[in-house]
Amino acid sequence: MNNKNILLVEDNPDDEALTLRALNKNNIMNEVVVARDGAEALDYLFCRNAHAGRDPENQPALILLDLKLPKVDGLDVLREIRANPATQLLRVVILTSSREEQDLINGYRLGANSYIRKPVDFGQFMEAVKQLGMYWLVLNETPPAARETA
Repeated sequence: MNNKNILLVEDNPDDEALTLRALNKNNIMNEVVVARDGAEALDYLFCRNAHAGRDPENQPALILLDLKLPKVDGLDVLREIRANPATQLLRVVILTSSREEQDLINGYRLGANSYIRKPVDFGQFMEAVKQLGMYWLVLNETPPAARETA
């Protein structure tokens, strides 16, 4: 679809494997970088620690963000993304199994572009990922400033 990568922020190995499989089965060929906790995601985005040598101009085309993460919670990750001018326009889709209404409200309040509850059924999950990829990576237009930094 395009050559920009996807940042998958997911601490559950089963959900990670399922998401990667769904992306692959739906021919979403973007490289997927996996961060297994919120601190690793922030290090990747802000080119710190293990990611200090990463080009800060090469930001992901899409961030798939779980909420219940170790080290730094997903909502705190989102808060930091939106607070920084270099990352504030990145496309962030919360992809979570959380059924808590407050998570939904807080996600949008903090600037999530979309909030998707992970379907339990694999077929439904495959369809959700297909639509997610089609919309966010093909159809959706990014703001001009995001095109320059994303």
